Amino acid sequence: MPPLPDAQTQTQTQALAPRMVRAACAACALAWLAPLPAASQSIALTGILGAKALLVVDGGAPRALAAGESLGGVKVVSVGPDDAVLETSAGRRTVRLGEAPVSVGSRGAGTGRTVVLIADGRGHFSGTGTVNGRSMQYLVDTGASMVAIGQPDADRLGLDYRSGQPVTVGTANGTARGWRLRLDSLRLGDVELFGVDAIVTPQGMPYVLLGNSALNEFQMNRSGDRLVLEKRH
Repeated sequence: MPPLPDAQTQTQTQALAPRMVRAACAACALAWLAPLPAASQSIALTGILGAKALLVVDGGAPRALAAGESLGGVKVVSVGPDDAVLETSAGRRTVRLGEAPVSVGSRGAGTGRTVVLIADGRGHFSGTGTVNGRSMQYLVDTGASMVAIGQPDADRLGLDYRSGQPVTVGTANGTARGWRLRLDSLRLGDVELFGVDAIVTPQGMPYVLLGNSALNEFQMNRSGDRLVLEKRH
């Protein structure tokens, strides 16, 4: 990703004592949204310590919890080698080590103005959000002119992309046919955008790429490993 304004490359690594963990603590390698309003929770699994899950709830300090223990209304049901089953206000969820945080519970009206992201170990900014009300994981890409969605994700999100405008997109194997469409809504944390242009590409991608058709709606400020997106209007 090309440098953002006032970019300063800072990468910090945290590791837990090797005799205590079976997986490295991913707290500094994850990117998460700033704490959401009280009606919603952001939950991340950042490490496994024996039979305990190291959880971060709403951006707070990591806590090691065994099965049956709770933090902020989130109860640990079971702990596996690289995942944990949790009981939340929205039901039972499985979270996996190293994945972007999941958001559970109801959210506000999408009238927020600010999203705060923390860089991962490679200096990338990612988070969770929704497209047309359905959940997705996104990666900030200032080099992309538009939001880009892989075809498998577009199918999962229920997008009618084949009714969109056919376009030619570049792939690792040359060029391929894609589709341009307009998203009804794109939500990042408690900030919601409407009528965002996007491209659906034929190949699958691990993230929805958050390109400039969405980023231009924000004033972006980076300080170290922290990126603040402030909605312009």
